[in-house]
Amino acid sequence: MSLNGKYALGILFTFVLLVAVMLYAFPLIYLITGTKGITSVNFFYTRIVLWMILFFVFLYNFLVEKKPFLLQKEKKYPVSFYTRSVIRLYFTCLIGTSVIGIIIQLLTHEGISSKMVQISSALKNNYLLMIFICLTAGVVEELLIRGYIQPRIERIYNNQYYGIFISAILFGILHSTYETIGQVVVPFFIGTVFAMFYKKYSNIKILIICHFMYDFVSVMIMNLIDTKHLSVL
Repeated sequence: MSLNGKYALGILFTFVLLVAVMLYAFPLIYLITGTKGITSVNFFYTRIVLWMILFFVFLYNFLVEKKPFLLQKEKKYPVSFYTRSVIRLYFTCLIGTSVIGIIIQLLTHEGISSKMVQISSALKNNYLLMIFICLTAGVVEELLIRGYIQPRIERIYNNQYYGIFISAILFGILHSTYETIGQVVVPFFIGTVFAMFYKKYSNIKILIICHFMYDFVSVMIMNLIDTKHLSVL
């Protein structure tokens, strides 16, 4: 198999595993724990599964591709650059997603996802779990979507824009299980911003930090407000 073929198989392998988790992790964990619904324990186990997927992809990369996991070599920057970049990325995503959310509300009058309401209840005042799920999202999603998938798509098609937009589309699709248009369009926008940053600056650590911060602020706000007011997010 050619190297591009190995890359394509790795991308498919990664995406299928992530989709399987989004669709079937909770039903499987219900069978194991005997507890139905999105509880704090069940939600914790689904995040463990995501770390397992990251391990499997690392294993595939090591045994089959035999190339660096991060094809795009990491660049080093001073601490001040990290600080500026995280702040700029955060507010770019915050302003962009706010505008997108307002437009979607005006066009569709879309309500809050029932799944988001359940997640908000499961996380209520569970600060360790909040940190864990935000850390999982930051590390696992960035390493897999931006660090692993994006540069391999670019190598396969020899086109940086394919890497940026296809990885962003996949990122949006992976959030479709939240069952609202906003939960697909908003991640697509964030995925595009992050992918463009990664292509230009080649630093996955900044994206991990920003992703963690964005999610953590969001879940903290969810924790502070009543679930019936979640639509303001």
